[in-house]
Amino acid sequence: MPHAKRWLFLFHRWLGVLLCAFFALWFVSGVVMMYVGYPKLTPAERLAHLPPLRPAAVGLEPAQALARAGLEGPLQDLRLAQASGGRAVYLATPAAPDEAGVPRKRKSRAATVIDANTGAVLRRVDRAHAVASAQAFAPGGGEGVAYLDVVGEDAFTHSRALDPHRPLHRLRLGDRDGTVVYVSGTTGEVVRDATRTERVWNYAGAWLHWLYPLRGGVFDAYWADVVNWLSIAGIAAALAGTVVGVLRWRFAGRYQSGSRSPYRGGMMRWHHVLGLLFALTTTTWIFSGLMSMNPWKVLDGGAPPLRLQAMHEGALALPPQPATVQALLAAASPNTRELQWARTAGRTLVLAHGPAGAPQVLEAATAQPYAWGEGALLQAAARLLPYPVARTETLQAYDLHYYDRAPHTMSGGADKPLPVLRVVFDDPHATWVHIDPHTGAVLGRTDRHRRASRWLFAMLHSWDWRPLLERRPLWDIVLIGLSLGGAALSLTGVVIGWRRLGMFRRSRAVGGHRGSGWAARREPQP
Repeated sequence: MPHAKRWLFLFHRWLGVLLCAFFALWFVSGVVMMYVGYPKLTPAERLAHLPPLRPAAVGLEPAQALARAGLEGPLQDLRLAQASGGRAVYLATPAAPDEAGVPRKRKSRAATVIDANTGAVLRRVDRAHAVASAQAFAPGGGEGVAYLDVVGEDAFTHSRALDPHRPLHRLRLGDRDGTVVYVSGTTGEVVRDATRTERVWNYAGAWLHWLYPLRGGVFDAYWADVVNWLSIAGIAAALAGTVVGVLRWRFAGRYQSGSRSPYRGGMMRWHHVLGLLFALTTTTWIFSGLMSMNPWKVLDGGAPPLRLQAMHEGALALPPQPATVQALLAAASPNTRELQWARTAGRTLVLAHGPAGAPQVLEAATAQPYAWGEGALLQAAARLLPYPVARTETLQAYDLHYYDRAPHTMSGGADKPLPVLRVVFDDPHATWVHIDPHTGAVLGRTDRHRRASRWLFAMLHSWDWRPLLERRPLWDIVLIGLSLGGAALSLTGVVIGWRRLGMFRRSRAVGGHRGSGWAARREPQP
């Protein structure tokens, strides 16, 4: 037993020497990320920056534009907005082939961009086109827009969601916030913005927290494995340290110094006490950080995809006699920024998106307002899976599994309207599907594995528990306090490790055999 204890002490000591710097980095950068997230362009931000649509800017109806572009098949998505090059364009994404009504799993694709006046298809986004897009995006006409360069991937564009848009044109808006925007090299849309504050703080926040210095270079292919194995090693070091700390703490008696810790003062005592106080949260945060990576797909349950085309009775196709764009814009708000044609539960509708709030829902054939009946949506939703519906619920407030977060957070910025329909299926994966009763859109799904991931990552890592989030700044105080405690624990470990390495180097300088004897004779310490 004493031999095993000695090896446990040595294991914690030298693994801690290697990892405490990473622990400190994760704790400090995590506090930064509580307030400044990784740059993103949320749907609400994108719509707010689009110019209002005007009938005079649109010369072609959707069917005419699609015909000129040679897109005659069913569509996955169709939008009209002044989103590319500062002029009105249709953005059309053809539907992918199906197998037995089940959409194939595929990577996201960039839309085909069709000029709404000429029908010309955008083949290449050049510098002038990118500048025009940035000027339309910028407030006040964008007179200060300056073109910077073209990038494949940089510190603020590591998101895989941007892959269909690479390479990216990078431009500075010249506004008081020092905003840099990234324009898609395939569609000409602004797909990301990053203010000066976001860029500066991200080097101390997400860029460090997610070890993004390893992304985009020679280590890019190994980035996920590096993060996973560092986390696993960190869990092992934290657990070993907890055991060592408990073993060395005298609960029933005291050492000769009168203390319950064998260390009379200095960094060793601080490290011992802080380790006992913050061992649980340190281990929990490292473990939940590992779960955020879904290492080796352990949280994938193999659930089949939803049969969206079965629910919607086919892919998107325009009605034989669709309402004109002029009629749709006349029926919609004067502040409409985008028209989106959608196939929902057997009906073709148009969603008129404004800069804020829920979109107006119009009939694609008549331009008349349309309101869904809950019965029709639930009947259509039952076709999403080949299993019976166990029950349905209407949520009037957020709960543990359907909730909203601030836009800058990792899971924030998505559309989470209320009320929402929850359809619970009686299937092997215990699937829940959330549907917007206003638009009929499927907002997302969760199953047994995804709910486990919500507990193992979001709950443990971000503490996004509604009663706590609703009582800010209590949430801030708790997380900052625990983070500072973990950072102090890690930094004392860094100092101890640095001193330990210095002692080891000095002992080796005296003589290899004598150094080995010194290391063997020393009483093992954490």
